[in-house]
Amino acid sequence: MDEKKKKLIVLTGPTAVGKTKLSIQLAKAIGGEIISADSMQVYRGMDIGSAKVTEAEKEGVLHYLIDVLSPFEEFNIVLFQKLAKEAMEQIYEKGKIPIIVGGTGFYIQSVIYDIDFSEHDEQDGIRSRLEKIAETENGAHLLHERLREIDPKSAEMIHENNVKRVIRALEFYEETGMRISEHNEEQRQKESPYDVSYFVLNDQREKVYERIDRRVDLMMEAGLVEEVRRLKESGCRRDMVSMQGLGYKEIMDYLNGEISMEEAVYRIKRDTRHFAKRQITWFKREKNVIWLDRDAYENDDARMLAAMLDRIG
Repeated sequence: MDEKKKKLIVLTGPTAVGKTKLSIQLAKAIGGEIISADSMQVYRGMDIGSAKVTEAEKEGVLHYLIDVLSPFEEFNIVLFQKLAKEAMEQIYEKGKIPIIVGGTGFYIQSVIYDIDFSEHDEQDGIRSRLEKIAETENGAHLLHERLREIDPKSAEMIHENNVKRVIRALEFYEETGMRISEHNEEQRQKESPYDVSYFVLNDQREKVYERIDRRVDLMMEAGLVEEVRRLKESGCRRDMVSMQGLGYKEIMDYLNGEISMEEAVYRIKRDTRHFAKRQITWFKREKNVIWLDRDAYENDDARMLAAMLDRIG
């Protein structure tokens, strides 16, 4: 271990696996503070659908990146990285240890490896030219096809409707001659500037799926429809970044009369299960992670906590 590196702990895993409770036990045990790596808990007024940690659940542990944005603001990986690094500095200044907790793998990776998202200065009006193409009929499709030609990997990862990211990838290629997917991969291969303990909490897939279904039922009982209705009445629209979260877009579709309540609940459960499966796939690709399988510890949080403390040292 490089003594000069500052300690950073990550606790991640699929949705509904029980990260919140274990992270708070860990923070209390080591004198840590928690940074949320969740793309929805960052929004104020979006509590039920995001399974936001409550004040009682926090047990006095300070949490960062929760309730910091209005639903009308756009949250993305660049902003997450900036806010997370600022929070880490505050935590280090207190002599405490930051613990990044959440299931958004790329967000976590952006901090661990300090990925460079610096924007290049726009050259020769490249962005303006591409934006004009996007505004034409079928323009978004044409730009995505162009991206598929030069950078198939990025085209697979970026949806055609995400015009801003498609343009950014094309612009990067025209400016540098390098595919942005290759640039991002290079960044991910960097050695971390931190002394990282990276834990992935997991469980049998059937148990995770059961927990997801139960959580969705509890969200509905807790008033998810009313929460989304309030957001809609305040002016939130289906196409906003904040409304793309699981649970929010489906209930918005229900409130817009496009699907039934039963269909909305079915889609939330189905798509959350699919999301959990993708999360596991992502974490299996990560290097130097420590897996915490609930079965191996007989589902005992105390035993898992002891194992984490042993690995942190």
